[in-house]
Amino acid sequence: MYQELGICEEVQRFGETILEKLKERFEAVDAVAEYNQLKVLKAMQDNRVSDIHFAGTSGYGYNDLGRDTLEAVYASVFHAEDALVRPQLISGTHALHVALSGNLRPGDELLSPVGKPYDTLEEVIGIRESVGSLKEYGVSYRQVDLLKDGSFDYENIKKAINEKTKLVTIQRSKGYQTRPTFSVESIGELIRFVKSVKPDVICMVDNCYGEFVEEREPMDVGADMMVGSLIKNPGGGLAPIGGYIVGRRDCIERAACRLSAPGLGKEVGASLGLSQSFYQGLFLAPTVVASALKGAIFAANIYESLGFAVVPNGSESRHDIIQAVTFGTPEGVIAFCEGIQAAAPVDSFVTPEPWDMPGYDAQVIMAAGAFVQGASIELSADAPIKPPYAVYFQGGLTWYHAKFGILKSLQRLVEKGLVTLPQFS
Repeated sequence: MYQELGICEEVQRFGETILEKLKERFEAVDAVAEYNQLKVLKAMQDNRVSDIHFAGTSGYGYNDLGRDTLEAVYASVFHAEDALVRPQLISGTHALHVALSGNLRPGDELLSPVGKPYDTLEEVIGIRESVGSLKEYGVSYRQVDLLKDGSFDYENIKKAINEKTKLVTIQRSKGYQTRPTFSVESIGELIRFVKSVKPDVICMVDNCYGEFVEEREPMDVGADMMVGSLIKNPGGGLAPIGGYIVGRRDCIERAACRLSAPGLGKEVGASLGLSQSFYQGLFLAPTVVASALKGAIFAANIYESLGFAVVPNGSESRHDIIQAVTFGTPEGVIAFCEGIQAAAPVDSFVTPEPWDMPGYDAQVIMAAGAFVQGASIELSADAPIKPPYAVYFQGGLTWYHAKFGILKSLQRLVEKGLVTLPQFS
């Protein structure tokens, strides 16, 4: 079947030699998935989920029992006081904007102690001028870059925290950078340090791509808010839209009033018949994330063995589902994305091309033949077309599809003469 789908015998054999070394890694991934599966199951049982909760509401969405129970489930899963889980949160960037703008006021300062945020947040914050940014509303911004080894610059973080510092935002995943993704443990260390300098500061974690990768989540180590997208990890590939914010009850209330309107808060917002896919997607999420993690580990070991720089490397611990591979040329990035697109169940016949995507400062290429548009828990890859020409691979609803996608990316690179496979006797 691999050969019928365009994978030559040499590429397949090379992939199998890499896989032979990964059995213990995959067993460890499965152990974490089992723990998280039981954690989600317990939250659903404790909140007495029933099929009545799958009924949809329209209009204002008053008294939506399914919506309210789902939010209770999310709060239980992530050990938070409250949650906001809505189809009206259209993306991770939107959820982050709602959390930030709901909890910051004119004269407050936002601090990023982990360097530059993800590209689409630059206009939200006002790093790049944009209509409606936090900067326009009188919220200032300060950042402290990471040290050269990717660790936190505690000395300068302490100096940056001042009487105006209201909220500290910690981006767990790397974004379009080749820095390490932060472990939950390291995020906890950073939060404890920040709170020792200013106890009343709000610590928010952008948890996109990190849910269910570890047994613990940022709420377990002192975060006040945690934010993510339902078309990434926690939606399990079934959620067609949506985002979540979990955390302290007062933080969630302020975010809800920003999402809807002051005085309305969480009381409105119809579920529009999406509740079942939200519940079922969350239930499946731990095993879907495990499949994506196996794909990322496989990709790291494939491309590292061929001499490319990969982050994380083939053996280090994983803290999100994203795998960065630096090709050093736009041709390598484009060929990789062409292979991922050709492996898709949807639009496999389409050739991805770089384009001027809104929210980015360079052309971006995206490969995502997905059932849900832009769902990066599904097999996908994307990259800005600028130095160091690194591609970011993630997703895979099943391990077998993730495996095929990586082999297809390698096949495309081999066909274009950009990679030479080692010879086996």
